[in-house]
Amino acid sequence: MEASYKFGPYKIDAREVFHATPLSYAMVNLRPLLPGNVLVCPKREVKRFADLSSDETSDLWVTAKEVGVRLEQYHKASSLTFAIQDGPQAGQTVPHVHIHVIPRKKGDFEKNDEIYDAIDVKERELKEKLDLDIERKDRSMEEMAHEANDQVIREFQNSDDLWLTWLNLLHGSMLMVLIAVVCL
Repeated sequence: MEASYKFGPYKIDAREVFHATPLSYAMVNLRPLLPGNVLVCPKREVKRFADLSSDETSDLWVTAKEVGVRLEQYHKASSLTFAIQDGPQAGQTVPHVHIHVIPRKKGDFEKNDEIYDAIDVKERELKEKLDLDIERKDRSMEEMAHEANDQVIREFQNSDDLWLTWLNLLHGSMLMVLIAVVCL
């Protein structure tokens, strides 16, 4: 039986999901801001970050870290942006906690922090008219399923479960709202 996923009020096709743990899942983005822009979400529908349990918080961030490492390698990026918009005034348009994981390359934005403005603008436009600008078009289910199914991205599903368990224990009390990781 194929797993079912929800993202706020929306049903997510399992073909869009490329990684899942007991508490979280990672899915491709319908309208990515940059190539490789994915979302990591708790399986339980939770509107605000503070409402996640400690286990959900830990699992969400460990999952985002694991996904980010693989995406950075796959997209030959040099950095990652991890971003949460927590509540409507922060730009959250879907009432379900999610972390944007975005592989970054030199020059993808003229000024590095412009990405946060771009996320806010695009999310606001989506909420207001459910239609982002011309540059960010919906992708087909086939295109998203292909990305989610890509063996390079899926490779971490076969990673050592013992290592992931260790990371979950190590990061059990981790609480972050926004982080930008730069790999040297």
